[in-house]
Amino acid sequence: MAKIQMTTPLVEMDGDEMTRVLWKWIKEILILPYVELKTEYFDLGLPNRDATADTVTVESARATKKLGVAVKCATITPNVQRMSEYHLHEMWKSPNGTIRRILDGTVFRAPIVAKGIRSYIPTWTKSIVLARHAYGDVYAAVDGIAAEGNKVYLVTEDKEGREVSRKLVHDFNGTSGVVQGMHNCDDSVRSFAHACFRYALEQNLPMIFATKDTISKVYDGQFKKIFEEVYGQYEEQFRAKGLWYLYTLIDDAVARIIRSEGGLLWACKNYDGDVMSDMVATAYGSLGMMTSVLVSPDGKYEYEAAHGTVTRHYYKYLAGEETSTNSVATIFAWTGALKKRGELDGNAPLVAFAEKLERATVSTIEEGEMTGDLVPLFYREGIAPKKLDSEQFLHAVARRMNV
Repeated sequence: MAKIQMTTPLVEMDGDEMTRVLWKWIKEILILPYVELKTEYFDLGLPNRDATADTVTVESARATKKLGVAVKCATITPNVQRMSEYHLHEMWKSPNGTIRRILDGTVFRAPIVAKGIRSYIPTWTKSIVLARHAYGDVYAAVDGIAAEGNKVYLVTEDKEGREVSRKLVHDFNGTSGVVQGMHNCDDSVRSFAHACFRYALEQNLPMIFATKDTISKVYDGQFKKIFEEVYGQYEEQFRAKGLWYLYTLIDDAVARIIRSEGGLLWACKNYDGDVMSDMVATAYGSLGMMTSVLVSPDGKYEYEAAHGTVTRHYYKYLAGEETSTNSVATIFAWTGALKKRGELDGNAPLVAFAEKLERATVSTIEEGEMTGDLVPLFYREGIAPKKLDSEQFLHAVARRMNV
């Protein structure tokens, strides 16, 4: 059978550790036999980011702005331990943070639902989509050590360098400590709000947005204010569809979400979204069962898995031991990117292929073949779950592609 042709390439961002291994296998087993794959390849593995002084990350984001669609493998954000392990020149920033800053997008994460995989929260019978603001806050923060006796101020200057305000952050009298300054931009928050309301309308989902404006009165209060202003442009459309929008405090939102049946969009600031998306993914079954797409205000898309590089499995793989790593989210990163590329290019066969691969992946699990993380969660009458290793699972999906 002739391979499906692509007219416009994807941006392909390779990654680290076990997900890098899965990345290669997914291409070889599930994509290249069927698609004449065209990509602009960028190696975002930590050794290459170090060798290029992280310019490769910036280049990959710029390529995404040019080509419109990217697919990204999970990558390491180095800490002190990784500095030593990889002999890095510098503790490079999160590549996701760099890409999101350049694209100024919103991350939407939704669970991949398969029959037989039971949620840890029984009331969650519908999907919860989490929208994460992908710019600024702690991910673009400046921090440092304050010695004993230091005073730290928040200083604002105008365009000419004249001081506008000076606020004491803390007087480290009698003790040393740490200090951090973070920011966000009204335009980015406004783009985030528009993206969330548009997504809710497109998917027919009610929406919650939550911050902690009772404590962070000015910073989080600005988010709340902008969302209220933007909602005014969508309120009639929400009401016409029978949808609702609620602003509440982040702790109240958590309580509401846990008690809910799902079936809503939960919009979060950057850090809250980072934490809560992992909580939601795990509660639905596994971090390996969560899609993630970054959508920019001007319609650029970057697809990735919502989890990390699966370091523990990678060390087992290097030692020649069996691994049973869930590759579903990485498969769906590829299918999401291929489907979007096909939609933008009017390439129906490519869209159909991506949808078939998604169905084959879910069917493999529903028919009882899965990686080890899903076995304890699986129950379907008359079907005994079978644990497959990392590569066996991909071949099991491939068999269903050929039916």
